[in-house]
Amino acid sequence: MITTDYVRMMARYNHWQNLNLTVSAAHLSDDTRKQESGSFFGSIHATFNHLIWADRYWMYRFTGSPKPQGGMAESRIVYDEWDQLLAARLVLDQTITDWAQELDPAWLETEISWFSGAKQTVVTQPVTQAVTHFFNHQTHHRGQIHALLTRFGATPHDTDLVFMEG
Repeated sequence: MITTDYVRMMARYNHWQNLNLTVSAAHLSDDTRKQESGSFFGSIHATFNHLIWADRYWMYRFTGSPKPQGGMAESRIVYDEWDQLLAARLVLDQTITDWAQELDPAWLETEISWFSGAKQTVVTQPVTQAVTHFFNHQTHHRGQIHALLTRFGATPHDTDLVFMEG
């Protein structure tokens, strides 16, 4: 079972890697960030948008915070402007970090239910599985972003959790 220490570590990792990749992506042109490149959400920019949308959706499920607009199709176009996307990412990462710091260990022993638009049904599972998925989903799509960044000549830093300081 995961613990609050795990959740806090992964929240720090999430923020660390979002900074790593956004700093690297900032060196590319807006056209390059938005270039359709064959990844699941098409481009670096769209994948960053999807991560914001999905992280907000999970925080809505976990905390009751505002539900993001639209569905999966709209998740790639949350922010058209790079500066707005960066500002939103920083705020969201702080929200996730604050949530992790205040997390009640007893909540991790409960179940969570939500309507899945992807499955068109109500899903119920242990909170620990949903939280693990939350962080795994981020890592998965950041891996796609990392691959696209290197394809376009950007040089993000290490992504390995073992290299995270603090």
